[in-house]
Amino acid sequence: MTLPRLRRGDQLLFLGIMILMVTVIFLLFYALLWKAGNLTDLPNLRIGFYNFCLWNEGTGSLQCYQFPELEALGVPRVGLALARLGVYGALVLTLFVPLPLLLGWCNSNRGEWQLAVGFLAMSSMLLAGGLGLFLTCTWQWVRLSFQGPGFLALGIAQALLILLLMATAVFPQRAEKDKSKLESC
Repeated sequence: MTLPRLRRGDQLLFLGIMILMVTVIFLLFYALLWKAGNLTDLPNLRIGFYNFCLWNEGTGSLQCYQFPELEALGVPRVGLALARLGVYGALVLTLFVPLPLLLGWCNSNRGEWQLAVGFLAMSSMLLAGGLGLFLTCTWQWVRLSFQGPGFLALGIAQALLILLLMATAVFPQRAEKDKSKLESC
């Protein structure tokens, strides 16, 4: 009697992990591609991974700066490049997670499951590092109250990546314990 209930619980847990995975991928696509990486998008300020536009009082419009002017403003080229590499690298690595998860679950292969856990860990570290580095480089112009939906999406994606990392790290251990209970019966 407990066998179908136990199996259904594992299936629901795996389905929940996959739904969270799709949600993280959607949030990363939304923030980095749909919103073009703009974390602050106000009428008088637009700051993102590829845009750095400040309000110019003389012209009465936004003036966008490129790298020679950005370095004069105090934004390091290397810092911004590493921030871009971090957040967009997190998106790429996150795209590789669902397949090893699915293969690891269907084949009961611990190695494939651990590969997915590794991808999740790396993408979580890259996203946190890239976002933190970007905020460090642009702290003079970016305030927490100025952040838009792109920043919120990246923050939620980071929280969900940590939750997914914990869930996928615990899930195989639970399945092994349940398997040993079934074999002992």
